[in-house]
Amino acid sequence: MKSKTLFTLLFIFTGLFLLQSFMGHEMLQIGSTIPLPDNKMMNIDEKEYSFNDMKKGKGLLVIFSCNTCPFVIGNGNRSEGWENRYPKIEEQCEELNVGMVFINSNAAKRDEGDSFLDMQIRYDQKGYSSYYVLDKNSEMANAFGALTTPHVYLFDKNMMLVYRGAIDDNVKRSDEVKEFYLRNALNNLASGNTIKPDTTRQMGCSIKRK
Repeated sequence: MKSKTLFTLLFIFTGLFLLQSFMGHEMLQIGSTIPLPDNKMMNIDEKEYSFNDMKKGKGLLVIFSCNTCPFVIGNGNRSEGWENRYPKIEEQCEELNVGMVFINSNAAKRDEGDSFLDMQIRYDQKGYSSYYVLDKNSEMANAFGALTTPHVYLFDKNMMLVYRGAIDDNVKRSDEVKEFYLRNALNNLASGNTIKPDTTRQMGCSIKRK
């Protein structure tokens, strides 16, 4: 009985600690302006860029990602992961004149697969073509209120948030996707149509803040 009570108290304490760690980092709301637009971040080419440097004529797509989360990289036969869809998203952004950047905010895992060198290696291995930047001390994740990898934020030409949430509705298999949330949002942004839905539930591993 004592051990059960101790476990319950530990569970509650852990939950409160995690909740407290996110207090003050409210998730960015639709219609909000992109935070910290001029702050420079180190890209895998070892040069620094800001959001204003990376945006294009139709806007900017920001995806909080990493090298280690199964929701991103997959989990063998059990899940394909969303990373395999990144190249098509990059192609769509290029066609629609939308800038794109992946942000690695896993500050607590820099020695466990999410270091800057690890990012450079994975960028080459997976054939990324957009920016992939390191977020020191999870500063951008905190400013956005980003919770997971991946977590998607799409901004229009005025750098106002028009879509936030998930890439699509099936992390396990791309050929079984029924709702292409991000793809549709990008097409509607480029054509000037209303984005519906403009928010969806993000899914992934928690961002590993220090």
